[in-house]
Parts: sequence; C-alpha cells; structure tokens
Amino acid sequence: IIANHIVPASLKDLPPAFRQEEFDGRFMLCRPAKVVPVECVVRGYLAGSGWKEYQESGTVCGIRLPAGLTQCDRLPEPIFTPATKAELGAHDENIPFERAAAIVGEGLAARLRDVSLALYRAGRDYAAQRGIIIADTKFEFGFDESGQLMIVDEVLTPDSSRFWPADTYAPGQDQASFDKQFVRNWLEEIGFNKQPPAPVLPKDVVQGTRDRYIEAFTRLTDRPFPWA
Repeated sequence: IIANHIVPASLKDLPPAFRQEEFDGRFMLCRPAKVVPVECVVRGYLAGSGWKEYQESGTVCGIRLPAGLTQCDRLPEPIFTPATKAELGAHDENIPFERAAAIVGEGLAARLRDVSLALYRAGRDYAAQRGIIIADTKFEFGFDESGQLMIVDEVLTPDSSRFWPADTYAPGQDQASFDKQFVRNWLEEIGFNKQPPAPVLPKDVVQGTRDRYIEAFTRLTDRPFPWA
C-alpha cells in the first residue's frame, strides 16, 4: 500500500556491540524520517473519545454519524479522524479533516486519509480471519531523505489500536480487549487525573496487560510468543 521505514536486518547487520543473542528478533533497523505532524486515526467502531463526542453531538471529529448508534457499534464505513501530534507530556487533540489540511496541506492530507483507510481495511480483514476485531488504530507517516512518503513507527499493534476478541463482541458496552484499554480502565477506576506523577501499576495489571498482548500475538501470527 505504501513504503515503510523498516530496513530488513539480522544480528550480523548491527554494530558489534549490539550483536547479542537477546536482541535477535527484538529490534528494528529503520530509515530516518521527517515525521508528518498529524496523527492519522481510523475508526471502524464507535469507542473511546469518539463515543464520548458522539453522545454529545452526534459527530466524531466533526463527521456526522447516523442517529441511534450505541457504544462500540460498527460504523457503516471506517472514518478518518486525525489528531494533532502533541509535544512530549501533552495529549493529542482530535481535529477535523479541514484542520489537518491546514497543517500539512490539502493534497497531503487527502493522501494520508486514503492510505490510512486502505491500511486499516487490510489490517481489519486480516485480523477478522483470526478472531480479532480491530476497532480503531493510529498511523504515523514521514518523508525519507529523498522526499518519499512512507509509514513509520508501529503499525496495527495492540499499543496503537483497539483489539477486541470477535467471539465476545457485543455492542452497547465496553468490550474485552487485547490492548492497553485494560490499563486505561484501571486508571479510570482509581480516578487518575492524567497528571504526573503516574501511579505505579499493580503486578496483576502488568501481568494482565502482558497476557493480553501475548494472546493477540499468537492469534495474529499463529505461532507461540518467543519470550513467554
């Protein structure tokens, strides 16, 4: 769909100091990029901040949606809902497409939208065959040294996406998940105000999150997690 920043590499391609067995399969060699200052979010289901906005105004990032949708409903079509790329320590802000176009230019914004939707659909369909719903996800893009647009950072991971088990999916409520929503839910339960210092995660929350990530890995790759 689009070029990416990954350079195929094995341990022998690393500097000698890093050629350690523990790194095998656990590193990426990447091309540098000038990152586009917009987060490219695609939503296929009504959850998270999108659900909160919909309850208030019937929209998500200014996009009017059909009336009568419930929490975690599947949308008629995936929607592109960009966000600002916040500075370290700040929170991203959902923005309408028009503002994204004002930031990066209308032509690039349209390209980001079209590529993001294509990537989401490909990932959604792949995961669906393996029992996982990808409810939404976030992509980042950048330009390489020759000016070519490419996708950078993580892609379709449980850290940048909402992964739900398809066999327990039921709209109208929060879903079981394989992603960091498990941590978010705990933070909301204790009333964390999203200001530093962050609370120390209990061992059961850490283990529960790890278990969910490993389950997502094994379902999507059809092989055991190497470092379980």
